[in-house]
Amino acid sequence: MAEHRFHLTATWPGGRNSSGYIASGNLRTNVSIPPEMDGPGIGTNPDEMLLGAAATCYLITLAAMIERAELPLEEMSLDSEGIVDVTRGVFTYQKIIHRPKVTLKVEATEEQRIQLQKLVEKAEKSCMISRAIQGNVKIELEADLN
Repeated sequence: MAEHRFHLTATWPGGRNSSGYIASGNLRTNVSIPPEMDGPGIGTNPDEMLLGAAATCYLITLAAMIERAELPLEEMSLDSEGIVDVTRGVFTYQKIIHRPKVTLKVEATEEQRIQLQKLVEKAEKSCMISRAIQGNVKIELEADLN
């Protein structure tokens, strides 16, 4: 069994409306509460970082699966949206919607296109971050496949 460890350091100099700083590997950025939640909106925030983690994990997982399946990929992109509910002052990260756009080369067969559809769905279930938040945050797919 292999074990990978990731480390993050954070500084936060003040109260709720301060801004802090985080560093982890190649990630170095300011952080604060977003303006939508009445914060200063300096740098990123946990909501964007969770969305970013889920989106990049999904995209990288899908890319690896497409490569292993030797599908003739033309291009791939992803738009993801995070939805946070606020009820009686309680913030709940409800849902993430991934909208992958994947285009296979013109010469792709119908069988390869069907396989792509299966991989788009399988990647979400296989992604480490999706599995980590499963049962807490709903993840939906709205794929545009060509």
